[in-house]
Amino acid sequence: MVAFSDTLDPSRHFQQLKTRLHRQIVDAIDMSKAGEIGEGEFRRQLEALANHLVARPEVGLAQADRPKMVRELLDEIYGFGPIQHLMDDPSVSDVLVNGADSVFVERNGILERTDVRFADDDHLLHFIQRLVGQAGRRIDEVSPMVDAKLADGSRLHAVIPPLALRGPTLSIRRFKTNILEFDDMVKLGTLAPEMADFLIHSVRSRLNVLLSGGTGAGKTTMLNNLGRFIPASERVVTIEETAELQLQQADVVGLETRMPNVEGKGIITQRDLLRNSLRMRPDRIIVGEARGAEVLDMLQAMNTGHDGSMSTVHANDTRDALQRLELMIALSGAELPPSVSRQYIASAIQLFVHVARLSSGERKVMRISELTGVTNGEFDLEDIFVYRMAGIDSRGKVLGSFYATGYEPQCLRRMATKGFDLNPRIFAARELKTGAAAAAR
Repeated sequence: MVAFSDTLDPSRHFQQLKTRLHRQIVDAIDMSKAGEIGEGEFRRQLEALANHLVARPEVGLAQADRPKMVRELLDEIYGFGPIQHLMDDPSVSDVLVNGADSVFVERNGILERTDVRFADDDHLLHFIQRLVGQAGRRIDEVSPMVDAKLADGSRLHAVIPPLALRGPTLSIRRFKTNILEFDDMVKLGTLAPEMADFLIHSVRSRLNVLLSGGTGAGKTTMLNNLGRFIPASERVVTIEETAELQLQQADVVGLETRMPNVEGKGIITQRDLLRNSLRMRPDRIIVGEARGAEVLDMLQAMNTGHDGSMSTVHANDTRDALQRLELMIALSGAELPPSVSRQYIASAIQLFVHVARLSSGERKVMRISELTGVTNGEFDLEDIFVYRMAGIDSRGKVLGSFYATGYEPQCLRRMATKGFDLNPRIFAARELKTGAAAAAR
């Protein structure tokens, strides 16, 4: 009897043996019987067959390794195969598979290499095809790249040869059911209490807000947080490419885009959904991420009675976000002069919130800014709160502090007319405190 610790490559050996046993299970049992005998009984029979196969002497599997083999065999049929335990780990936000021998995860904003391996590229390819098939999509040499949403809401992106030169690649962005709330974010130092109070009052006062940041910076988490403070009496329509928002209001209509079918037909874009949403009597519209021509329709909605709408955009800073908006307006086909486009943006959006993931993995609200208009063709953009980095300590942790710039935003008057008063003293130029002590103030 051979224990895998004695082999040259125990992980690879284990996965190759599992692949052979999995094929034997598939050959030995009729999967169509699941509907006849019930899912529970069918799974029990599969588990019994797996226990029988792993216990055979010719398999040469050590007693201690058999329960793990049975568990992974069932994961190959029902779950996520070799990466099941990564998908079960609540601290994992992304699972990244770069070929059979290279699996990474992101935990707390930091990439880590794991010891997970697939048997070979064929094993990984069949695994990807199974996940994609369950999502109602296909991936093959004709269509070697796919985006899909898994049953638990996670986002999947896969690329296979000939496009992927080093073997099939798979990226899964985990769907998290436990969203950080503002109190948690203040305790973690993501933003200061004064910043959280200002944003909450901004949402309740129906200011239009645009969140910017890079991939994985926490834009959707922040958008979810802001959405919690929309009054329950308002009707909200959300528009997303992949549904991630988890608003708690009773009157929420969630819309999701549709990719083209194998014939290249049937595509429904965010712009299509946004135009149709205007017929649904929304009080607010939330676009999960503005990527293209839908920006013009979103700005039109913000300018025509849908105050309090929100969206996110990929950008390196707030100024870059403004440039991205101008570019997307141009991509919409509207032949507007730059001066008109800028005036249109300035009249639609009042607040910009830029979030970033630092080198240490921490996420910070880098600045909250007010857009007050356009002067001589240039945006009038004023920072209200900022985060200033001061260096990195010996543990790799970023040193820095939040500051109020001393600028008193013009939107305070609008808040007052809505019945929400903020003490102007919170905007006095000074360093702001964060952490648990600040959250409990």
